[in-house]
Amino acid sequence: MVDFSLSGYREMVTALIAGGYEIKDFAAVDPRQRHLVLRHDIDQCLHAAARLAALETEAGWRSSYFVLLRSEMYNPFSPAGLQALMDIVAGGHQIGLHLDASIYSDDMPALEATAGRECAILEAITGQKISMISFHRPAPFLMPCDNLFAGRGNTYESRFFNDIGYCSDSRGGWHHGPPWKHAALGEGTALQLLTHAIWWDTQAGESPQGRLHRLVGERNQVVRDELSANNAVYRQGEKSDPGTSSGE
Repeated sequence: MVDFSLSGYREMVTALIAGGYEIKDFAAVDPRQRHLVLRHDIDQCLHAAARLAALETEAGWRSSYFVLLRSEMYNPFSPAGLQALMDIVAGGHQIGLHLDASIYSDDMPALEATAGRECAILEAITGQKISMISFHRPAPFLMPCDNLFAGRGNTYESRFFNDIGYCSDSRGGWHHGPPWKHAALGEGTALQLLTHAIWWDTQAGESPQGRLHRLVGERNQVVRDELSANNAVYRQGEKSDPGTSSGE
């Protein structure tokens, strides 16, 4: 049993490699081989993703990080957000677009147009070619989906979703079984492992709900610090009421 922590993530991937798996990117994976595709959808926190990427870089692993541009949770254009994103790139990892497909329902032309715009934006800020898209909250008709979007492949193509094994830590748990019990391991075939860094960037004994509550406190502190640095009205309030800048 692997615990949800950075050390647990290292232990899990190390065990898969010890079992004969070789890390490959989406372009190189062979369904018939013991190939492991490491995919990370960044839903909540760029900084948690950057810490996980640093662990992978230290271990000599390369994976794919999918960035959500339309999010209230983080800002890849802010100085801190951009630094986290560029740290991931500097570690040798691939950047992909995490496209919020729920906005468009089954409007494929709109999804196509938005994919092109958002990939261009992500390429501009990272300096890296975006060749893959993953869908955020995908509708059933996108699982699987063999369409190219703005000329890019997607992680739910049959060759990645049906032809090889697929395992995800959705909602902070292995609700459809952990990777070390996946049928692909017994068959000696390829596996796409989807993880979300927020669940692994934890403190000792922290539950998934506890990690999200801590994230709320971290984001609140960022807003307070920004207001204090840039807004005189807020600073005046801090002086008159010290409790306004207290922690969660």
